[in-house]
Amino acid sequence: MNEVRRVLESDVDAVVALVHDLAAHERAPDECHLTGEQLRQALFGPTPALYGHVAEQDGVVVGFALWFLNFSTWRGVHGIYLEDLYVRPEARGSGLGRALLAALAEECVRNGYARLEWVVLEWLAPTIEFYKSLGATPMDEWRIFRLTDEPLHALGSETSG
Repeated sequence: MNEVRRVLESDVDAVVALVHDLAAHERAPDECHLTGEQLRQALFGPTPALYGHVAEQDGVVVGFALWFLNFSTWRGVHGIYLEDLYVRPEARGSGLGRALLAALAEECVRNGYARLEWVVLEWLAPTIEFYKSLGATPMDEWRIFRLTDEPLHALGSETSG
């Protein structure tokens, strides 16, 4: 039996393992350093800013979606930014990926959020086609920028505070 539900604290270790599987799938296993304690704090600490859903197949967690709120200044309301969505290869084609996205879309509709957004690697053609089949629109004119590590620290050290 397939089920999608909100993540529970008891799911943390399974989700961490899936995040590491996702990193391997995206050809970057050495870049993933997530620990159970980090995820537990982000999801269930005193001020959680991360939310999640899991997909179960016969009582086993085989997929997840981790997300947080963003804000559209142009629309004047929040939205959901999907940080990661992953379903184990053996569970793909069962409808769980679609069910995870449907759960997030339902969160948006219920809470009056304007949009559900995420990024996908350009070389994941089957995934992109799946997203397009749901009505998702690629935002090809936008580029993602990121500051991490030394450049982040260097810029942050420029403040007087």
